[in-house]
Amino acid sequence: MKAVAKPVLIAAAVVLLALVPAVVPGYLTSLATLTLIYALLAMSVDILAGYTGRTPLCHGAIFGTATYVVMYSVTTAGGSPWLAFPLGVAGALAVSVVYAALAVRTSGVYFLLLTLALGMIVWGVCQRWTSVTGGENGLRGSVRPDLLGDPTAFYYFVLAVGLAATVVMWRFVQSPFGLTLKGIRESDSRMRSLGYNTTLHVFIAFLFSGLMAGISGALYAYFNSFVSPSTVALTQSVKGLLMVIIGGVGTLFGGIVGAVVIIVLENVVSSVTQRWSMVLGGLFVLTMIFAPEGIVGKLRSYLARRRQR
Repeated sequence: MKAVAKPVLIAAAVVLLALVPAVVPGYLTSLATLTLIYALLAMSVDILAGYTGRTPLCHGAIFGTATYVVMYSVTTAGGSPWLAFPLGVAGALAVSVVYAALAVRTSGVYFLLLTLALGMIVWGVCQRWTSVTGGENGLRGSVRPDLLGDPTAFYYFVLAVGLAATVVMWRFVQSPFGLTLKGIRESDSRMRSLGYNTTLHVFIAFLFSGLMAGISGALYAYFNSFVSPSTVALTQSVKGLLMVIIGGVGTLFGGIVGAVVIIVLENVVSSVTQRWSMVLGGLFVLTMIFAPEGIVGKLRSYLARRRQR
Protein backbone atom coordinates (compact mmCIF):
# COMPACT_ATOMS: atom_id res chain seq x y z
CA MET A 1 0.00 0.00 0.00
CA LYS A 2 2.80 2.35 0.96
CA ALA A 3 4.69 1.56 -2.28
CA VAL A 4 1.58 2.43 -4.30
CA ALA A 5 0.73 5.59 -2.33
CA LYS A 6 4.06 7.32 -2.90
CA PRO A 7 3.92 7.35 -6.75
CA VAL A 8 0.29 8.46 -6.57
CA LEU A 9 1.18 11.39 -4.32
CA ILE A 10 4.06 12.39 -6.58
CA ALA A 11 1.86 12.21 -9.68
CA ALA A 12 -0.82 14.29 -7.94
CA ALA A 13 1.77 16.92 -6.97
CA VAL A 14 3.04 17.14 -10.56
CA VAL A 15 -0.50 17.53 -11.88
CA LEU A 16 -1.23 20.30 -9.37
CA LEU A 17 1.95 22.11 -10.36
CA ALA A 18 1.02 21.80 -14.03
CA LEU A 19 -2.37 23.41 -13.31
CA VAL A 20 -0.91 26.50 -11.59
CA PRO A 21 -1.00 28.85 -14.63
CA ALA A 22 -4.62 27.92 -15.32
CA VAL A 23 -5.78 28.21 -11.70
CA VAL A 24 -3.76 31.24 -10.54
CA PRO A 25 -2.57 33.21 -13.60
CA GLY A 26 -0.60 36.43 -13.54
CA TYR A 27 1.33 37.44 -10.45
CA LEU A 28 0.73 34.19 -8.58
CA THR A 29 2.16 32.20 -11.49
CA SER A 30 5.30 34.34 -11.32
CA LEU A 31 5.42 33.73 -7.58
CA ALA A 32 5.15 29.99 -8.19
CA THR A 33 7.97 30.23 -10.74
CA LEU A 34 10.20 31.96 -8.20
CA THR A 35 9.32 29.31 -5.62
CA LEU A 36 10.37 26.51 -7.98
CA ILE A 37 13.71 28.24 -8.60
CA TYR A 38 14.43 28.62 -4.90
CA ALA A 39 13.23 25.08 -4.19
CA LEU A 40 15.99 23.87 -6.52
CA LEU A 41 18.53 26.00 -4.62
CA ALA A 42 17.30 24.65 -1.26
CA MET A 43 17.54 21.03 -2.42
CA SER A 44 21.09 21.65 -3.64
CA VAL A 45 21.98 22.91 -0.14
CA ASP A 46 20.39 19.80 1.38
CA ILE A 47 22.73 17.56 -0.63
CA LEU A 48 25.56 18.85 1.55
CA ALA A 49 23.77 19.82 4.77
CA GLY A 50 21.40 16.87 5.03
CA TYR A 51 23.12 13.97 3.29
CA THR A 52 26.83 14.75 3.72
CA GLY A 53 26.78 16.44 7.11
CA ARG A 54 28.51 19.60 5.82
CA THR A 55 26.49 22.78 6.29
CA PRO A 56 27.47 25.34 3.62
CA LEU A 57 27.11 29.10 3.68
CA CYS A 58 28.38 29.72 0.16
CA HIS A 59 25.57 28.52 -2.07
CA GLY A 60 24.26 32.05 -2.51
CA ALA A 61 27.61 32.91 -4.12
CA ILE A 62 27.46 29.85 -6.40
CA PHE A 63 23.83 30.63 -7.28
CA GLY A 64 24.66 34.29 -7.95
CA THR A 65 27.73 33.44 -10.03
CA ALA A 66 25.52 31.61 -12.52
CA THR A 67 23.15 34.59 -12.56
CA TYR A 68 26.00 37.02 -13.21
CA VAL A 69 27.47 34.91 -16.02
CA VAL A 70 24.10 34.63 -17.79
CA MET A 71 23.43 38.36 -17.43
CA TYR A 72 26.92 39.36 -18.60
CA SER A 73 26.90 36.94 -21.54
CA VAL A 74 23.69 38.42 -22.96
CA THR A 75 23.56 42.07 -21.87
CA THR A 76 27.26 42.94 -22.19
CA ALA A 77 28.83 40.34 -24.49
CA GLY A 78 25.75 40.13 -26.72
CA GLY A 79 25.66 36.34 -26.68
CA SER A 80 22.78 33.94 -27.21
CA PRO A 81 20.37 33.57 -24.26
CA TRP A 82 20.28 29.82 -24.83
CA LEU A 83 24.08 29.54 -24.79
CA ALA A 84 24.27 31.79 -21.72
CA PHE A 85 22.38 29.22 -19.65
CA PRO A 86 25.03 26.44 -19.84
CA LEU A 87 27.76 29.09 -19.52
CA GLY A 88 26.19 30.25 -16.27
CA VAL A 89 26.01 26.69 -14.94
CA ALA A 90 29.63 26.13 -15.98
CA GLY A 91 30.65 29.31 -14.13
CA ALA A 92 28.92 28.11 -10.98
CA LEU A 93 30.56 24.71 -11.33
CA ALA A 94 34.00 26.35 -11.69
CA VAL A 95 33.45 28.28 -8.45
CA SER A 96 32.28 25.04 -6.80
CA VAL A 97 35.51 23.29 -7.79
CA VAL A 98 37.58 25.99 -6.04
CA TYR A 99 35.33 26.00 -2.98
CA ALA A 100 35.31 22.22 -2.72
CA ALA A 101 39.08 21.93 -3.06
CA LEU A 102 39.53 24.33 -0.14
CA ALA A 103 36.71 23.13 2.12
CA VAL A 104 36.44 19.34 1.80
CA ARG A 105 39.06 18.58 4.45
CA THR A 106 37.11 20.51 7.09
CA SER A 107 33.86 19.70 8.87
CA GLY A 108 31.49 21.10 11.45
CA VAL A 109 31.83 24.76 12.34
CA TYR A 110 35.12 25.02 10.41
CA PHE A 111 33.38 24.01 7.19
CA LEU A 112 30.60 26.50 7.93
CA LEU A 113 32.99 29.39 8.55
CA LEU A 114 35.27 28.57 5.62
CA THR A 115 32.38 28.45 3.15
CA LEU A 116 31.09 31.71 4.66
CA ALA A 117 34.45 33.36 3.99
CA LEU A 118 34.63 31.96 0.46
CA GLY A 119 31.17 33.28 -0.31
CA MET A 120 32.16 36.73 0.95
CA ILE A 121 35.10 36.76 -1.49
CA VAL A 122 32.70 36.42 -4.43
CA TRP A 123 30.51 39.15 -2.96
CA GLY A 124 33.55 41.44 -2.69
CA VAL A 125 34.55 40.75 -6.30
CA CYS A 126 31.02 41.54 -7.53
CA GLN A 127 30.98 44.70 -5.43
CA ARG A 128 34.33 46.07 -6.66
CA TRP A 129 34.80 44.75 -10.21
CA THR A 130 32.50 47.38 -11.63
CA SER A 131 33.70 47.09 -15.25
CA VAL A 132 32.29 43.56 -15.41
CA THR A 133 29.66 43.29 -12.67
CA GLY A 134 28.38 46.87 -12.64
CA GLY A 135 29.18 47.17 -8.93
CA GLU A 136 26.24 48.17 -6.76
CA ASN A 137 24.21 49.05 -9.87
CA GLY A 138 24.46 45.48 -11.08
CA LEU A 139 23.53 44.26 -14.55
CA ARG A 140 20.07 44.79 -16.01
CA GLY A 141 18.35 43.66 -19.18
CA SER A 142 16.10 41.00 -20.62
CA VAL A 143 18.04 37.75 -21.07
CA ARG A 144 15.11 35.37 -21.45
CA PRO A 145 14.85 33.68 -24.88
CA ASP A 146 11.94 34.86 -27.02
CA LEU A 147 10.44 31.37 -26.90
CA LEU A 148 10.07 31.76 -23.11
CA GLY A 149 8.82 35.35 -23.19
CA ASP A 150 5.32 34.39 -22.09
CA PRO A 151 5.13 33.90 -18.29
CA THR A 152 3.17 30.66 -18.70
CA ALA A 153 5.71 29.21 -21.14
CA PHE A 154 8.52 30.20 -18.80
CA TYR A 155 6.74 28.61 -15.83
CA TYR A 156 6.50 25.30 -17.65
CA PHE A 157 10.15 25.56 -18.67
CA VAL A 158 11.19 26.09 -15.05
CA LEU A 159 8.88 23.27 -13.95
CA ALA A 160 10.38 20.86 -16.51
CA VAL A 161 13.96 21.76 -15.56
CA GLY A 162 13.09 21.57 -11.87
CA LEU A 163 11.43 18.16 -12.17
CA ALA A 164 14.37 16.77 -14.15
CA ALA A 165 16.87 18.15 -11.61
CA THR A 166 14.79 16.78 -8.71
CA VAL A 167 14.76 13.29 -10.22
CA VAL A 168 18.52 13.45 -10.73
CA MET A 169 19.08 14.59 -7.13
CA TRP A 170 16.76 11.90 -5.79
CA ARG A 171 18.61 9.22 -7.74
CA PHE A 172 21.90 10.66 -6.50
CA VAL A 173 21.03 10.50 -2.78
CA GLN A 174 19.41 7.06 -3.12
CA SER A 175 22.35 5.56 -5.02
CA PRO A 176 25.16 3.59 -3.33
CA PHE A 177 27.21 6.80 -3.53
CA GLY A 178 24.47 8.65 -1.66
CA LEU A 179 24.36 5.95 1.00
CA THR A 180 28.11 6.39 1.42
CA LEU A 181 27.54 10.11 1.97
CA LYS A 182 25.08 9.26 4.74
CA GLY A 183 27.73 7.06 6.32
CA ILE A 184 30.20 9.94 6.16
CA ARG A 185 27.60 12.16 7.79
CA GLU A 186 27.20 9.73 10.67
CA SER A 187 30.91 8.95 11.17
CA ASP A 188 33.65 10.19 8.88
CA SER A 189 36.38 8.30 10.76
CA ARG A 190 34.50 5.00 10.62
CA MET A 191 33.97 5.30 6.86
CA ARG A 192 37.69 6.00 6.42
CA SER A 193 38.54 2.93 8.46
CA LEU A 194 36.32 0.89 6.14
CA GLY A 195 38.44 2.02 3.19
CA TYR A 196 36.32 4.81 1.74
CA ASN A 197 37.98 7.93 0.36
CA THR A 198 35.75 10.31 2.27
CA THR A 199 37.51 13.42 0.98
CA LEU A 200 36.82 12.45 -2.63
CA HIS A 201 33.20 11.61 -1.82
CA VAL A 202 32.60 14.99 -0.17
CA PHE A 203 34.38 16.73 -3.08
CA ILE A 204 32.07 15.08 -5.63
CA ALA A 205 29.00 15.82 -3.49
CA PHE A 206 30.06 19.48 -3.31
CA LEU A 207 30.44 19.68 -7.09
CA PHE A 208 27.06 18.03 -7.65
CA SER A 209 25.43 20.39 -5.16
CA GLY A 210 27.08 23.37 -6.85
CA LEU A 211 25.89 22.16 -10.24
CA MET A 212 22.29 22.13 -9.05
CA ALA A 213 22.69 25.57 -7.44
CA GLY A 214 24.12 26.83 -10.75
CA ILE A 215 21.05 25.61 -12.66
CA SER A 216 18.89 27.45 -10.15
CA GLY A 217 20.94 30.63 -10.54
CA ALA A 218 20.76 30.50 -14.34
CA LEU A 219 16.97 30.15 -14.14
CA TYR A 220 16.89 33.13 -11.77
CA ALA A 221 18.67 35.26 -14.37
CA TYR A 222 15.94 34.39 -16.89
CA PHE A 223 13.30 35.20 -14.28
CA ASN A 224 14.63 38.41 -12.74
CA SER A 225 16.53 40.06 -15.64
CA PHE A 226 18.67 41.80 -13.02
CA VAL A 227 21.61 40.85 -10.82
CA SER A 228 23.52 42.82 -8.17
CA PRO A 229 25.89 42.00 -5.29
CA SER A 230 22.85 41.22 -3.12
CA THR A 231 22.28 38.16 -5.30
CA VAL A 232 25.57 36.63 -4.10
CA ALA A 233 25.40 38.04 -0.56
CA LEU A 234 25.34 36.00 2.64
CA THR A 235 21.58 36.57 2.97
CA GLN A 236 21.05 34.48 -0.15
CA SER A 237 22.98 31.56 1.35
CA VAL A 238 21.12 31.92 4.64
CA LYS A 239 17.79 31.95 2.82
CA GLY A 240 18.57 28.64 1.10
CA LEU A 241 19.68 27.10 4.38
CA LEU A 242 16.57 28.32 6.22
CA MET A 243 14.40 26.72 3.55
CA VAL A 244 16.12 23.40 4.21
CA ILE A 245 15.82 23.70 8.00
CA ILE A 246 12.14 24.66 7.94
CA GLY A 247 11.29 21.97 5.39
CA GLY A 248 13.45 19.25 6.92
CA VAL A 249 17.19 18.61 6.75
CA GLY A 250 18.05 15.34 5.03
CA THR A 251 14.64 14.93 3.39
CA LEU A 252 15.45 16.57 0.00
CA PHE A 253 11.78 17.36 -0.66
CA GLY A 254 11.78 19.44 2.51
CA GLY A 255 13.60 22.08 0.48
CA ILE A 256 10.48 22.44 -1.67
CA VAL A 257 8.25 22.90 1.37
CA GLY A 258 10.67 25.38 2.92
CA ALA A 259 10.86 27.36 -0.31
CA VAL A 260 7.06 27.61 -0.45
CA VAL A 261 6.86 28.81 3.15
CA ILE A 262 9.59 31.44 2.90
CA ILE A 263 8.67 32.79 -0.54
CA VAL A 264 5.02 33.10 0.49
CA LEU A 265 6.02 34.89 3.70
CA GLU A 266 8.32 37.26 1.83
CA ASN A 267 5.86 38.17 -0.89
CA VAL A 268 2.43 37.80 0.71
CA VAL A 269 2.98 38.74 4.34
CA SER A 270 5.19 41.67 3.29
CA SER A 271 2.20 43.10 1.44
CA VAL A 272 0.30 43.15 4.74
CA THR A 273 3.04 44.32 7.10
CA GLN A 274 6.55 45.66 6.78
CA ARG A 275 7.58 43.46 9.70
CA TRP A 276 7.33 40.25 7.70
CA SER A 277 10.89 39.35 8.74
CA MET A 278 9.68 39.14 12.34
CA VAL A 279 7.03 36.67 11.23
CA LEU A 280 9.70 34.63 9.46
CA GLY A 281 11.92 34.75 12.54
CA GLY A 282 9.02 33.65 14.75
CA LEU A 283 8.25 30.76 12.42
CA PHE A 284 11.89 29.68 12.51
CA VAL A 285 11.93 29.74 16.33
CA LEU A 286 8.69 27.75 16.52
CA THR A 287 10.06 25.23 14.03
CA MET A 288 13.20 24.74 16.11
CA ILE A 289 11.13 24.24 19.29
CA PHE A 290 8.25 22.08 18.07
CA ALA A 291 9.60 20.51 14.87
CA PRO A 292 13.42 20.49 14.90
CA GLU A 293 13.32 17.84 12.19
CA GLY A 294 11.41 20.26 9.92
CA ILE A 295 7.92 20.12 8.48
CA VAL A 296 8.53 17.08 6.28
CA GLY A 297 10.50 15.31 9.02
CA LYS A 298 7.70 15.96 11.52
CA LEU A 299 5.13 14.61 9.08
CA ARG A 300 7.21 11.48 8.54
CA SER A 301 7.49 10.91 12.29
CA TYR A 302 3.74 11.36 12.70
CA LEU A 303 2.93 8.89 9.93
CA ALA A 304 5.42 6.39 11.35
CA ARG A 305 3.71 6.56 14.76
CA ARG A 306 0.32 6.11 13.09
CA ARG A 307 1.53 2.96 11.34
CA GLN A 308 2.91 1.56 14.60
CA ARG A 309 -0.44 2.06 16.29
